[in-house]
Amino acid sequence: MNKQNLREQAVAVEITAETTEQPLGLISRLKEALADITPRQILKLALLGLGLVVWWPIYSRLVPFSLLITYDVFRITRGTHLGDAVSFFFLDIPKVFMLLLLVIFGVGVLRSFFTPERTRTILAGKREILGDVLAALLGVVTPFCSCSAVPLFIGFVEAGIPIGVTFAFLISAPMVNEIALVLLFGLFGWRIALIYMSMGLLIAMLTGWIIGRLNMERQVEDWVYEIRMGPTPAHLQQLSWMDRIDYGLHQVRDIVGRVWVYIILGIGAGAAIHGYVPEGFLAALMGKQAWWSVPAAVILGAPLYSNAAGIIPVVQALLGKGAALGTVLAFMMSIIGISFPETVILRKVLKPKLIAVFVGVVTLGIIIVGFIFNLII
Repeated sequence: MNKQNLREQAVAVEITAETTEQPLGLISRLKEALADITPRQILKLALLGLGLVVWWPIYSRLVPFSLLITYDVFRITRGTHLGDAVSFFFLDIPKVFMLLLLVIFGVGVLRSFFTPERTRTILAGKREILGDVLAALLGVVTPFCSCSAVPLFIGFVEAGIPIGVTFAFLISAPMVNEIALVLLFGLFGWRIALIYMSMGLLIAMLTGWIIGRLNMERQVEDWVYEIRMGPTPAHLQQLSWMDRIDYGLHQVRDIVGRVWVYIILGIGAGAAIHGYVPEGFLAALMGKQAWWSVPAAVILGAPLYSNAAGIIPVVQALLGKGAALGTVLAFMMSIIGISFPETVILRKVLKPKLIAVFVGVVTLGIIIVGFIFNLII
């Protein structure tokens, strides 16, 4: 046997060993992962799987359920204003909460991969335009609430992220979040959800670019540059899949626990609009023909405080009564994107001039978006 044959046999033996060891290695790792799962975790996974299986059959029967409750249980006369309002309420209550439970859990698991430190790491060192795009996109999957604005802003400044990129993230995170997109998709379809996402991202990117061009770093409070934030703890960076599932469930409890009141109030307001407000009235007030309706909607929405879950049922009722899509989207964006509480919180780290530029640029962008969609749709 020559050296060439010996060499070929040696290679064959090595390949055979690798192909036999690889499945064994995967099997052993799988056994180790399963061995770490406790009976309580197995029960949790079983209940979670059962919930996912029955979710769609229940969701698909919500319309008959709302009609049954309204007209058979409460015996409200069909075709009345009260009947329309009550059926709207009992349809949207389970629909909105079921959508929230599903999407918050899924995005919560996804969000466990994006700690604030990791987000800062992704954005640090990027060129300004690319940074604006990445920041706006990251805002969709890391929808930190307005109460997180100050620590996030400080962390971004510490990481050397340009101020324009930071604002692109801070605008996108509350405005184009998973709750808004999924509720819009579930209530209105993919077309309106896609329109809203596209316009929200565009506003965030353009605002970030404009603020970056104005070189307003000196309009940040001096003490912000003196802060040094520590790294994210190791136990938050190395999570098992069960940890991530638990984190998703925790996000469901936390977020729903904070927004359920706004959801019920929003659905109640939407039910009242749906049942009692004449269609012609809203069509005249918020229709395409009223040129002033878009800036008026933005001015009306800016001082209000709500979140996507609370305002979308109102949006649904307004559209159903003849309000123009651009006007309604402008109203919704102003409430979520330039809410009064967020600007108050940001005042802790920004000087008044930068706050004014931020609010002014976002307001102008929302008004332009409203006019565009009233013209083309």
